[in-house]
Amino acid sequence: MKTEMQNNKNSDLPCNIELKKLASELRKAGNLSEALLWLQIKNRKLKGLCFDRQKVIGNYIVDFYCADKRVVIEIDGTTHDYKYEYDKERDEYLKSFGLKVVHILDIDVKQNLAGVMQFLEENI
Repeated sequence: MKTEMQNNKNSDLPCNIELKKLASELRKAGNLSEALLWLQIKNRKLKGLCFDRQKVIGNYIVDFYCADKRVVIEIDGTTHDYKYEYDKERDEYLKSFGLKVVHILDIDVKQNLAGVMQFLEENI
């Protein structure tokens, strides 16, 4: 199956346009940790920065992306437990574009959201 790559709107990053529908569906469905973090960072609530949710970058869909700081935030739940190689490959791909990838544990978002927000304030 051939996928068409184009640059993201207003971005130098590639985008597999075939993933856009899936990204939209993921935004609508969401999961608890993503929804909780989104409430804390949407509408420029984190340091005045604009974040996209379920952003397509190449052949990947990242949880959150801030173009101003070129930062990807990934929430890692139990589905990541057995995807070490996949996550490593994805991170290396994203870093090849000069992006910083920040991983946050799902459990931390659910049990220590204030601590997660402090961490993000200090590291973004």
